[in-house]
Amino acid sequence: MSYLTFHSKKIFYKEAGHGKPLVMLHGDTASSVMFEFLLPLYQENFRVILLDFLGNGQSDRVSHFPADLWSSQAEQVIALIEHMHIEKVNILGTSGGAWIAANTALKRPDLTEKVIADSFDGRTLHETFAEDLLKERRAAMQDPSARQFYQWCQGEDWESIVELNTQALVKCAADRVPLFCMPLEKLQVPILFMGSREDSMCRRNIEEEYLEMSRLVQDGSIHMFQTGGHPSILTNAELSARVITEFIYG
Repeated sequence: MSYLTFHSKKIFYKEAGHGKPLVMLHGDTASSVMFEFLLPLYQENFRVILLDFLGNGQSDRVSHFPADLWSSQAEQVIALIEHMHIEKVNILGTSGGAWIAANTALKRPDLTEKVIADSFDGRTLHETFAEDLLKERRAAMQDPSARQFYQWCQGEDWESIVELNTQALVKCAADRVPLFCMPLEKLQVPILFMGSREDSMCRRNIEEEYLEMSRLVQDGSIHMFQTGGHPSILTNAELSARVITEFIYG
């Protein structure tokens, strides 16, 4: 197992495959294990790099997550790229990881080739985000399959991790913390916005939001799947891999 020391704490990461570097970023309350069964779809074309953000998975635990979670976690991605001495990487982020991917590219375009932002709300959180999140998390705590997913991703202390993440996201929404570290118009690298029209965990007008964002950036494109849940990289696994490969190698 490989670890990177970041601010005196250890970040877990692993590699698989050969080809262009592709960093895959998990979302909130998840970890890199969510990508494990997807590796056969990517490792023939990519040098896949997975990591667990601090406080998640096999990385060291933290006492709290900051309200600007998705901006601060981008610093962990940057530290990993520099640690691995990779000139440029492609970055795929799903759900909360989509904001992290975009923020990494905004902060360090010199390290980023292309970005895929999958299954996320866009420039703002929808108006009932905090209320919906609390309702969803309460329901998940009573759902055996959701509890199993959390434990699979995080281990035995999953309940405290979910609670810390919930607190951070509720504060992010309440304080209207900017989701991007700088205006999206400053993004210098190509970005693909990807999602599913059936995704109930994203805003209802997600395709309209993607269209608006694609107009703001210098080089933006969109791919929407007709079916599938959250996130599309999992619920449309084979199609997503094809779209992503074509985007990066095209």
